Amino acid sequence: MKTRVIIVAVAAVLLAAGLTKADITISTVPVGDPGNAADTAAHSGNSAGQGSVAYTYNIGTYEVTAGQYTAFLNKVAATDTYGLYNTNMWSNSYGCKIQRSGSSGSYTYSVASDYANRPVNYVSWGDSARFANWLHNNQPAGAQNLTTTEDGAYYLNGATTNAALLAVSRKANWKWAVTSEDEWYKAAYYKGGSTNAGYWDYPTSSNTAPGRDMADVSGNNANYYNGGYLIGSPYYRTEVGEFQNSDSPYGTFDQGGNVWEWNESILSGSYRGLRGGSFYYDVNNLLASDRNGGIPTDEYSNVGFRVSQVPEPASMALLAIGGIGMLVRRRGLRR
Repeated sequence: MKTRVIIVAVAAVLLAAGLTKADITISTVPVGDPGNAADTAAHSGNSAGQGSVAYTYNIGTYEVTAGQYTAFLNKVAATDTYGLYNTNMWSNSYGCKIQRSGSSGSYTYSVASDYANRPVNYVSWGDSARFANWLHNNQPAGAQNLTTTEDGAYYLNGATTNAALLAVSRKANWKWAVTSEDEWYKAAYYKGGSTNAGYWDYPTSSNTAPGRDMADVSGNNANYYNGGYLIGSPYYRTEVGEFQNSDSPYGTFDQGGNVWEWNESILSGSYRGLRGGSFYYDVNNLLASDRNGGIPTDEYSNVGFRVSQVPEPASMALLAIGGIGMLVRRRGLRR
């Protein structure tokens, strides 16, 4: 298991103990090769091409975890104005075991320690954007308003309907954001090392379908459905980074399987993009060609998200020098 995951586990113990006011750390990896060629092959899932990003950026090494989301709730959801908490997180058998206590105005949140390092679920696209705004604003504590969740990378200002959330776009001065589809796709499938390196079929640095070997000795494994769950009740989802030898070329984990991940794309005018498959779907959903979408207000047991970040100036300098080279199918997403 990666060192970062162990650190998150320590943070989870603090969350369970009620020490919830500390800031969280989102582990990221740099994605260089700015101006890379798009994947215009049929397997891109998009006839216009996919994966070309003109700038250097960082992306979450892992999916956002239940522990990290719990810290967010404790900072901004004492009064949960915009419904960042879903009771299914605790009560549903697929839930990520975040529990809410108290009454509106004094809500507190805790997460079961054995779920804290697993991806958060039952989050909408709007919830994900508000989490990104909170990161953008340096993780402030307070009501859900323009200084915490309602402005930042996205101007939300109370947007809660599907129409309002579909109208939201990333601002030019963003610091943290929900991944764009191209950012997500590049980090998952691009081989890296040049601006015309080509793309893998799977986000495990392979053109061969991943296996499901939890030991992951030789790599190319993921958590997906194959005649049954890889991990049954109660967890269903692995801890983030569990498949330690199955990272993408840039060093991300679990972009295939575990949970679908929201992105910024708008599909068929009604859906926000989803990528990567989940524990509830088969290996074909891990393919670069598999492009899915969900209603932006919907919250599912097999959907989470990942964030992107503008690199710090020092990281930008290293990358410039070359020191780091690294149809909507509206399915019945599991509720």
